[in-house]
Parts: sequence; C-alpha cells; structure tokens
Amino acid sequence: MNPFWLLLLAILSEIMGTMSLRLSQGFTRPLPSLFVLVGYGLTFYLLSLSLKHIPLSIAYAIWAGLGTAGTVLIGTFIFRETMDVWRVFGIMLILAGVFVLNLVSNAHAA
Repeated sequence: MNPFWLLLLAILSEIMGTMSLRLSQGFTRPLPSLFVLVGYGLTFYLLSLSLKHIPLSIAYAIWAGLGTAGTVLIGTFIFRETMDVWRVFGIMLILAGVFVLNLVSNAHAA
C-alpha cells in the first residue's frame, strides 16, 4: 500500500480518536472510550508503517498538521465550536506548512 495512504488513514484514525475523546466525557462512557483506544492505537500503528517509507520529519509534520486542522474542522461543524478569523488563519498556516514540507522540501522518501 502507498505509504501516503497509510499516513492518511493514520490521520483519520487520530481525528476519530480525538473526537471520541470528547464524546467519552472523561472516559465515563464506554463506547466512545473504546473508540479513543482503537483510534489512537490504529493511528500509531499506521503511522509507524508509513515511517518505513516516509522520513520522520515529513510524516510527523503532515500527521500532526492535518490531524490538528481536521480536529478544528470537526470541532466547528460537529461540536458547534466557534470559528473565527484567527482559527481560519491558523488552519491556512498549517496547510501551507504541510504543503511546503511535502511538495517543496528537498527531503525524499527513504
């Protein structure tokens, strides 16, 4: 499997785990708590597989950046958290950073 697909699945698993973390209400709700454990377990497993082919600095930056941006969007649209100009600006900076690291950087897959 393409390592960037593994990385994308790791990002989606991390977003699922983080969303479930909020729904678990401090691990007092069993099903969302289970999704937290599965989401984070799966994300680290998939991230570790992607690191066989993608340099750590690139993979981790993409994973953390897109996971953060995705979590902000989930918070806004599912949990009705506020979205202001600074959050939009922050997401744009994160995406710009991922773009620079992934497409413009001289770092190549190992």
